[in-house]
Amino acid sequence: MRFLAYWASASLHPPLAALGFAPLSERSLFGCCAHKPLLPKKHAPCYNSGMNDLIREKLKLLPDAPGVYRMYNAAGEIIYVGKAVNLKNRVRSYFRTEKNRPPKVAAMVSHIADFEYILCQNEMEALTLEASLTKTLQPRYNILLKDDKHFPYVRLDEKKDFPRFEVVRRVKNDGARYFGPYLSGIALRDCLNLIRDSFPVRHCRKDIARAIARGERPCLMYHLNKCCAPCSGKVSREEYHALLENVCSFLEGRNQPVIDMLTGQMLDASERMEFEKAAQYRDRIEAVKHLAEKQRAMGTGDADRDVFALVRDGEDAVIHALFVRGDDIIGSAHYRMATGGESAGEITGAFLQQFYAEDMEIPREIVVLDMPENHAALAAWLREKRGHAVAIIRPQRGERLHQVMMAQRNGVEAIEKQRALETREWERTGGAMARLTALLGLDEVPDRMECFDNSHIQGRDTVSSMVVFLDGRPAPKEYRRYRIRAAAGGDDLVSMREALTRRFTRLRDELSTAGQEGKAAPKAPDLLVVDGGRTQLTVALEVLSQLGLSHIPAIGLAERHEEIILPDEAEPIVLARNDPALHVLERIRDEAHRFAITYHRSLHVRTALLSELDGIEGIGEKRKRLLFDAFVTRDAIAAADVAALSAVRGMSRSAAEAVYAHFHPVPEPSPEQPILE
Repeated sequence: MRFLAYWASASLHPPLAALGFAPLSERSLFGCCAHKPLLPKKHAPCYNSGMNDLIREKLKLLPDAPGVYRMYNAAGEIIYVGKAVNLKNRVRSYFRTEKNRPPKVAAMVSHIADFEYILCQNEMEALTLEASLTKTLQPRYNILLKDDKHFPYVRLDEKKDFPRFEVVRRVKNDGARYFGPYLSGIALRDCLNLIRDSFPVRHCRKDIARAIARGERPCLMYHLNKCCAPCSGKVSREEYHALLENVCSFLEGRNQPVIDMLTGQMLDASERMEFEKAAQYRDRIEAVKHLAEKQRAMGTGDADRDVFALVRDGEDAVIHALFVRGDDIIGSAHYRMATGGESAGEITGAFLQQFYAEDMEIPREIVVLDMPENHAALAAWLREKRGHAVAIIRPQRGERLHQVMMAQRNGVEAIEKQRALETREWERTGGAMARLTALLGLDEVPDRMECFDNSHIQGRDTVSSMVVFLDGRPAPKEYRRYRIRAAAGGDDLVSMREALTRRFTRLRDELSTAGQEGKAAPKAPDLLVVDGGRTQLTVALEVLSQLGLSHIPAIGLAERHEEIILPDEAEPIVLARNDPALHVLERIRDEAHRFAITYHRSLHVRTALLSELDGIEGIGEKRKRLLFDAFVTRDAIAAADVAALSAVRGMSRSAAEAVYAHFHPVPEPSPEQPILE
């Protein structure tokens, strides 16, 4: 019997490769690229940057159920672990276009190449699993729960004259007041934002006594009515602590006064016909009601068990494993097998024997869905290896049954997604590439496709992109981008010629020196695709001919009617919208378009931000950055008064007046009107 392992947690069972298991990721079970199952060469996981085809297909298959999801980068590393009441809604939300997405979330999404999930019974079970995985794996973007096994609390040290609310992970016996725990770090962040918007308490780390002694001015938060400015002596200690008591009442669940206050503000805004502001107050009221709910701390225990459930689909089988320590599920994995009709007990027994063959961590309990046929001998063997008794249990009730059924549900989910994705992947890649080869009359399937596209705004910051598809799938490491120098006024043909010339001149030079000093020959494209019609294709053919690379096939894809332009055909090819060959060309064209626009926007935004305040006396690079950090947008800077501008750290009164004057110029008097002394 041959076993193919899909490993999910390196900290749990690293020696699997020594058993003959293929050291592949659990997500390969879902992301297998082969049409036929169990082909060893096709089981390497395919990781792609951004919104790749694999992610797009997996998003369609997400269940409406609670669970925990894990995000992977292109290197196969887990970069984020999260929980969801509804996996479909939560995971899909990361891939929607949002303008006001926090920078850290945007950075995380840009690195997602794949994702996985584990189904759970309810939200609390998902919460427990999320905490377990986070503290074990410590993903890069999990800043909320990764440092400790405890959930976050809000701490207030009332012994200080002007204390601030701070987030902690441990409750200490230090005389301070603690509020929580909170269901998640996100809920806690929302709570603190609500406090900041509703109560003018301080949130900075400033030394208040020192600030008062130095006579510092109030900061920007004071001018925005979000701080009472104790650092400037604007409020007494007694007044400040009375304000804190209102916040504490809210945090302790006595939220009716806050709701009444917000309700009054909502009604006032509605009467003034300020419906957008009224909606904001309405949302705050709902947030108060939600955030005031008490959350129960996660319990601990002394469980030490591995849970295995076998799920079969014809000759294919999957064992889903859960690893339980201290009542926490600290990891999970899929193990896929090729079977020959053996019984469930025989398959389970053979799997356990191979799984624990090396110096693996052997728990006190092994819980299985199907009892191994050789369970007595297997238990004796495990006892000898562990040095203590090991129980193999097929549960009938209680927590163990719940866990093995959870493993079974995830095994069923794995096989269903595997089948669906394998079929769709074949249709989208293997079948589509074969269709494209025949359609274009190519001698062989194009293993490497390159596509070029341009982007600019009114001729400024012109860029070109080159994206590469290998075997019909994006290969982001091969992508290239070009900042165009020659195109005046955004001339698309000039831009295309420059990008193609730079790309293929380098290819020609590398081909000419291949073999010298051990240099490997570069891979030329088997098919070149340009975004555009006949004129763009003509430019591409001219560049290839001039560089002695006319043997490279090239086509154009006109976006308006999705016409395929061939060099030797007068009429374009128009395919049906559902043709798989057209889908391949559209995917590479759209990816080139996305890559070009992303690069162009980064250049354009940088140029616009830096040039907006140029020429204002007293405003250099440092102060420009400080102003944009404080106000975020150009309109916010323009709307600020001198007091708010001068409150920004590093801004003097004269500099603030210069900025204000730039956005509020005084009109010159008319020549016909005398200037009165």
